[in-house]
Amino acid sequence: MMSAPATRFRRWISLAALPLVVAGCAGATPIRDLLNDSSRYNGKTVRIKGKVTQAAGLLGRGAYQIRDNTGKLTVLSEHGSAPPSGSTIGVKGRFESLFTLGRATLAVLREESRSH
Repeated sequence: MMSAPATRFRRWISLAALPLVVAGCAGATPIRDLLNDSSRYNGKTVRIKGKVTQAAGLLGRGAYQIRDNTGKLTVLSEHGSAPPSGSTIGVKGRFESLFTLGRATLAVLREESRSH
């Protein structure tokens, strides 16, 4: 059993870390939301966060897919190579819905910045 001071310390650490956890998730739009309501987000700057599943780069440009727990989206980078597959990153960029056919939407995110 933990002592009262140890319990208070753990509670204090949990409360102190809460804003950092919330800030890390703040503003990330689920990929499913982007794809299911593409007309709402088309042309707008959004943030996504997830794991890089595929990546390719050539001459300082890159393309990669990010998967979160709701879906996957292709990201185009014109100012840098693609991040390595398997890395978890956050990306800010302009969402572009290319076309929708039935329930399927083909869309990309034009990268403006990324964070690790």
